[in-house]
Amino acid sequence: MEISRPKEIFGMNVFDRKAMKEVLPDEIYRKLVTAIEGGQKLDISVADFVATAMKEWAVSKGATHYTHWFLPRTETTAEKHMAFLTTDESGAPMDSFSGMELVRSEPDASSFPSGGIRSTFEARGYSTWDPSSPAFVVRSPKGATLCIPSVFISYDGTPLDMKTPLLKSIDVVRNRSMRLLKLFGNRSVRSVDVTVGGEQEYFLVDEEKAKKRPDIMKCGRTLIGAPSPLEQTVEAHYFGSIHPRTLAYMEDVERDMYRMGQILKTRHNEVAPCQFEFAPDIAEGNLGCDQNHILMEIMKKMAIRHGFKLMLHEKPFAGVNGSGKHLNFSLRDSEGRNLLKPSSNQRRNIQFLTFLSAFLLGVSKHGGLLRAAIASPGNMHRLGGHEAPPAIMSVYLGDLLTQILDNIEKGLPDKIPSRSLIDLGLNRLPAVVADNSDRNRTSPIAFTGNKFEFRAVGAPQALAGPLTVLLAVWSKGIEEMTSMIEHRISEGRMDVTDAALEAIRHGAKESRAVRFEGNAYATEWQNDAVKRGLTVANTTPEALDLYLIPENRSLFADLGIMSEREVEAYHEIRTEQYVNAMDVEMATMTAMIREGVLPAVTRQISLESEAMGSLPEEIRKDMDPWKKSLKELVTLKNGLITGIKNLDDLRQRANNMDLSQRAQAVTEEALPQMAAIRGMSDAAEQLVAGDIWPYPRYRDLLTID
Repeated sequence: MEISRPKEIFGMNVFDRKAMKEVLPDEIYRKLVTAIEGGQKLDISVADFVATAMKEWAVSKGATHYTHWFLPRTETTAEKHMAFLTTDESGAPMDSFSGMELVRSEPDASSFPSGGIRSTFEARGYSTWDPSSPAFVVRSPKGATLCIPSVFISYDGTPLDMKTPLLKSIDVVRNRSMRLLKLFGNRSVRSVDVTVGGEQEYFLVDEEKAKKRPDIMKCGRTLIGAPSPLEQTVEAHYFGSIHPRTLAYMEDVERDMYRMGQILKTRHNEVAPCQFEFAPDIAEGNLGCDQNHILMEIMKKMAIRHGFKLMLHEKPFAGVNGSGKHLNFSLRDSEGRNLLKPSSNQRRNIQFLTFLSAFLLGVSKHGGLLRAAIASPGNMHRLGGHEAPPAIMSVYLGDLLTQILDNIEKGLPDKIPSRSLIDLGLNRLPAVVADNSDRNRTSPIAFTGNKFEFRAVGAPQALAGPLTVLLAVWSKGIEEMTSMIEHRISEGRMDVTDAALEAIRHGAKESRAVRFEGNAYATEWQNDAVKRGLTVANTTPEALDLYLIPENRSLFADLGIMSEREVEAYHEIRTEQYVNAMDVEMATMTAMIREGVLPAVTRQISLESEAMGSLPEEIRKDMDPWKKSLKELVTLKNGLITGIKNLDDLRQRANNMDLSQRAQAVTEEALPQMAAIRGMSDAAEQLVAGDIWPYPRYRDLLTID
């Protein structure tokens, strides 16, 4: 019988520190923890002990295979399963797993995108164990597999994955943060961790209906479909009663996540019909990114079990809210203190404002990188609508923090006695946590009391990409402000409080353009943002090109996160993914129109023509509206034939273009053509009988049976 109490099954499928301590000798356990916390290499003799213990633990959970589980730049996890089973010298079967097999594997790297960094014939790639993220067991109907989180590099050490830059960015922000904390006298703090939590939005539709829609199955979204009479009403669905089938699905996902050592704190209906959300508890940055991938995989598998099709696309249905992934992030020191949490202690509040201003400073200088980090084929259809943050990166702080920064920016006296801090409003900072009800949901980045929330990430995206950029930007701001404080202190003119306030003033002044408290949906903001000099990139290729701006490329290189060549390669990979996704959508749309819509329209025209011709002459004289409707169907059919021919021609031409030209062509030519084709198809759908139309309609898809 299945154990239902969450605390009794929590973490049972994870080889975490609790499990390690139970099965490893004390000395080996201490060496492993030291290696994890210090980022040190693990001695192979220790790795052998760990491998044996990990294998025995996994086998006890039913595992027969192991895999190095990694995240190539396709943003979906990859794995190559290897059996534990082997034979000894006498041919007898035995389970085997060595320290070397734990530490490194050698999958073929030739089929993973590299952005031209290495040739196809240079196929060797290595996956290397990341001990900072615990191994876990994934069950299947007839067994289980031990999954070992890993980085993925080419034979010459060049990263080919998303995790390696993430780990480097975490190290960078840790080191910069420690340098700043020491200035504030935090002598007992040993380290700083990144904390993240990704709120996951998604749609569920009946699987049998989804299978009848080639666009959903191949593209993850609907390419055609007339609006549903089931209008999106916040009151009817948002936070409403959860459908029993959906609730059963959610409960099964939660139980599997408990086994994986992750708590899902909330589950609820979202704004649109058939749209929902899971919100996890916060976790250490690297682990939180891995857990989000585990969550998405479990959601997909569980959806099939419950007869659903999981849709993680950013904009699966036209005219209905799309899905995002709100990335909540902060910094926490080894004493357990959240560095973005205001305090009743004024010195700590100065420290808090320093970290806050450092992030603002980084965004003000590299906001375009944040736009690039969330650029994808699907997010282009979501961002900028009155449902999601705009494509212009700005930060919302709330009235209180804005007022405090404004006060600091207005000017500082030569020497600030402690009581003068009250005049800056610092004594009111704890109220930021206590009352955060005024938060602006139209802003792409918002301070929400004790963390920042990046709301522009697309639902299917890997958290690693955006988080890497956020931490790089923040690190640059921390570095600049720390240097300012150190310089002022070294001159002997200021103590750390005065020097920090001057640095905060600099950060507040420099970030004024990127701070916005108003309605980011408003047209006026779009115009104002241009006047402020903020980066505006409305299409995915425009946004991805922001990676190539010299100051953005050099940011990664200067911080040691990615070389400039690696940044260029990453840009190429992302652009190619966009172009390929668009090509699949173009091919799918033309096939659906040619094989489904056109025959349906033809049949409707034929039926109506026959019906019209069978009526008496005196009745046919008074049928102008009917004739007009029939003529409209004929016009739509002709337009659809022309439209898909033009789209086919464009696909053929694009095959002979280089990558940059293809990206431009599919954006400037294909997208408008596809919009026109969709408009004609949706108009035809409303004129064709339900039993003739070949695909499930929106009203069918957006209803759970």
